[in-house]
Amino acid sequence: MKRRQVLSLSMAGVVSPPIWGQASKWGEAEGYPSGWGNPRSFLFRTQTRVGNYSGGYEKMFRTRIMKAPPVPSELTTGSAERVINYRRNFSTRSIDEYINENPITGMLIARRGRVLFERYQMKRNSNMRFTGWSMSKSITSLLLGIAIDKGAIQSIDDTASKYTKELIDTNCGRITLRNLLNMTTGLQLTGDLLKDNESYYPDGFLKDDSDLAAVLKVPRQVGQQGERYLYNDLSTLVLGQVIRSAVGKSLAEFCEEALWSQLGAEADAAWLTDSRGLEFNCIGFSARLRDWVRVGQLIAQKGYMNGRQIISESWINECTTWGEKDKVTRVGALGGRADGYKAYFRHARSDGSRPEMHGFHGQRLLIDMVTQTVIVQTAVDHGNWLSELNSIFDAAAALPD
Repeated sequence: MKRRQVLSLSMAGVVSPPIWGQASKWGEAEGYPSGWGNPRSFLFRTQTRVGNYSGGYEKMFRTRIMKAPPVPSELTTGSAERVINYRRNFSTRSIDEYINENPITGMLIARRGRVLFERYQMKRNSNMRFTGWSMSKSITSLLLGIAIDKGAIQSIDDTASKYTKELIDTNCGRITLRNLLNMTTGLQLTGDLLKDNESYYPDGFLKDDSDLAAVLKVPRQVGQQGERYLYNDLSTLVLGQVIRSAVGKSLAEFCEEALWSQLGAEADAAWLTDSRGLEFNCIGFSARLRDWVRVGQLIAQKGYMNGRQIISESWINECTTWGEKDKVTRVGALGGRADGYKAYFRHARSDGSRPEMHGFHGQRLLIDMVTQTVIVQTAVDHGNWLSELNSIFDAAAALPD
């Protein structure tokens, strides 16, 4: 479908005023529809984001489904919701005030299988799947860890071409898995997601005959890898192809078998694909908020959940620590950024105790490893208001058991 071609424009986004209550802006009068609208104005068409980000894209693109197991892992609300207030400047605020003032579709806070807070707005509800955008990269990282645990991949210091013949004698194939994970590939990209994505999104995802595998073979200039952090979507697409080849399954099949069923998801998840069924794994994963929070809980519990070790503790430790080969992405080393990066997770603290999953337009999953508190937020825009989420998370993590 040719209207897929306009999605690449959405990756740049436009910062909108941080007030969601403009009914016409977000499509309330139209019932929060999904769809493209006028392709020429897609960047500015906020009226379809609510619908698109909560199931609409699954109707526009080819999708693979990951089935949930018959019995989900425990996630209870308990007898009463916790009161969580936080500080903003010199005032005390409630989370409801934050949600009501901003373009948020859902928020859930949990700790060790118990829900502390759960809200939806813009007529969204707990039965809907919400896109994670680039939180999908972190899902890819977890799948890589499982592939290593199973012996399908030996080392993240191996090159990509060791595991997939499609990348032999290509520049992408010469990059190590570590540098793909850390966004230190040396790929000669601009760092502007809009410009960079336009070089491979159409042929790899958006066109009627899109072919991700063919796009990854296109010659691309690579400088010295491991020397500089440059965030891009291409590195994750390369790693996705490595995992497929190494385990002999699609990412969705491997995810359903080794992750989704094992952690005890309560509902099916979805992954958008190219025309051939290859998952566009840098952005395309969607799930219910309660299952997103289960993913966070799995990480907080060092890979152990639902009565089993689903991912090795060593992989979770790999994702939350920096060695000599990772020094350019440690906290404070990203050049003007206060956070750090490791294995498709952002990090708020240098000790690795606050890994974060970030997605376009305000999708967030924040994890406190010490208290095992997890917060997931879905939204339809970005802006300065997102910094407030850290204060909310600090307040939630500080709650006594």
